[in-house]
Amino acid sequence: MNKGPWYAVGAYAAWGLLPIYLKWLQHVPALQLISHRVLWSCVMLCGIILFSRQWSAFRVAVMAPRVLIVYVAAAMLIGVNWLVYVWGVNSGFIVETSLGYFINPLVSVLLGVVLFHERLRPWQWVAIGFATAGVVYLTLAYGRVPWISLTLAFTFGGYGLVKKIGPLGSLYGLTLETGILLVPALLYLSYCDSISEGAFLRTGAVSDMLLVGIGLVTAVPLLMFASAAPRIPLSLLGVLQYISPTLQFLLGVLVYREPFTLSQFIGFGSVWTGLIIFGTEGFFAHRAQAALSEQIKTIGKKRGVDKV
Repeated sequence: MNKGPWYAVGAYAAWGLLPIYLKWLQHVPALQLISHRVLWSCVMLCGIILFSRQWSAFRVAVMAPRVLIVYVAAAMLIGVNWLVYVWGVNSGFIVETSLGYFINPLVSVLLGVVLFHERLRPWQWVAIGFATAGVVYLTLAYGRVPWISLTLAFTFGGYGLVKKIGPLGSLYGLTLETGILLVPALLYLSYCDSISEGAFLRTGAVSDMLLVGIGLVTAVPLLMFASAAPRIPLSLLGVLQYISPTLQFLLGVLVYREPFTLSQFIGFGSVWTGLIIFGTEGFFAHRAQAALSEQIKTIGKKRGVDKV
């Protein structure tokens, strides 16, 4: 049995339910929480590499200058993404954070057009148009740019592009990224401790366990995702990714009772319409491409038979 879809569902469900875990740590300032996320994720990932006896291979892989440059950029992008996400969740903006991950796939496509001169099909432009209209409408309705959503979408989209050119796999890549962020994280935690404002060892045993556990909460879904990606088609992976923002959205509205006004419904509705168009167009384009490939193979076989 192919376990790929289950790994993917597990990873996206874990990311979708992450706000619950973060709410338990609402008393910890966002920058401290991210510093602990970096620290314990790095410890967890280094432990996995050591346990699997890959440390020598890891050291060789990360020493190339080009590798370090790429992953410094990746570390900066994911660091900003984590910080804004944690602050957004614990400040009562779960719905807005979910919007960021709803529009992220379209932002990734748009970045591909701008940076790599990729060409879009007409209906893909329509989808991006709907998403843009939704963001513009929300900006007018809020009286401000939905900066949390846009920051999350563009930092994660940029992170995806950087990872696309990065030579390391998920395990080595994330270990290097957290390793790059580890020094500033430790310096900041040391400073907080020196002025008696550090949360660790000061806010109770449960809080301490949750802070340490955030490394596990970060690493496990990423490893599940890394196991899923090579096992299932990219189209299925693309559909399943909406599990995460959908769960976040439902948590925000139904569990944490964040307001969801008519204006938000219209803006989100425009974004969701763009996503439906994008997904439907991609599905039919994929089917057409598969049919064409099959046709070419059939013609090739017939020609081979005729020559015989």
